Amino acid sequence: MHVAEAKEKLGTRINWICDSMDNALKHALGDRPNSEFVFDPDGNLVVARQWSNPGDLRADLEELVGSVRRETTIADLNMKPLTSPKTAATGIVDRVKLPGQMTPVLTEPIMEASSEPFYVKLRAEVDADFFRTGHGQLYLGFFLDPLYKVHWNNRAMPVVFEVESTTGIVVADDSGEGPDVEVDADADPREFLLDLCDVAAGASRAPHEIVIKVRYFACDDAETFCKPVSQTYRVTLERDRDGGSRRTAGSRGGRPPGGGAFGGGPGARMQGMSREMQIRRQRNMQQQRSRRGPR
Repeated sequence: MHVAEAKEKLGTRINWICDSMDNALKHALGDRPNSEFVFDPDGNLVVARQWSNPGDLRADLEELVGSVRRETTIADLNMKPLTSPKTAATGIVDRVKLPGQMTPVLTEPIMEASSEPFYVKLRAEVDADFFRTGHGQLYLGFFLDPLYKVHWNNRAMPVVFEVESTTGIVVADDSGEGPDVEVDADADPREFLLDLCDVAAGASRAPHEIVIKVRYFACDDAETFCKPVSQTYRVTLERDRDGGSRRTAGSRGGRPPGGGAFGGGPGARMQGMSREMQIRRQRNMQQQRSRRGPR
């Protein structure tokens, strides 16, 4: 669905490669959130960096394949201007203030035979105190999935959740209700903080689990449907390695420091470059030097 959305919005004709739903390729290639790799025609990995860098990638390709006569500009693409879709307002509902460092934990939608799409995605996080002392807080954030183009209907019932069952832990509040919002519709997340207690006190290594049911009205932005939905999630209090981290002010688009597992910069070469690629690379470098002439 993400690829189909990108093709429709961008009008692209390039081939897309999409990872599996369980992020198998991301895990196999080091679990980095924005890594970059170059393979030679024989499938050998010749360049790997932990953070994508367009300038470094162009330098790699010029060295390995050769430079182009003229670089493509944005104007050359002749892309159609994108019109902003009709969406519900945001910034209406105040965000929950989190108690310091939080760790994303595993969430799993419990599918039913005739299940509606999960218009709402659950993000769950646990604070450091819980893992250290057995007492802490659980963050639950119910986020509308933009792929489905839906909003909250504030004229109907608010978002309501219930804790149906727990394993190994006690949750202080077994239910919660979203705020009353004055505007008819919005697309802000509905967020909650719950107190947790580990009743096993570290004696059991069994996973700590919570089963949560959420009820809400799903209404699409095109105003073709508005219906009540009831769906269930299982939250396991284990770190979600695909959960990423919360961005703080000033961190957007930043590049992580250090070399890490893959190293960084244009010199991050990997062993295994084929002999053919080595010869081609040397030939291209010689051709570029000859075009530049003597210094």
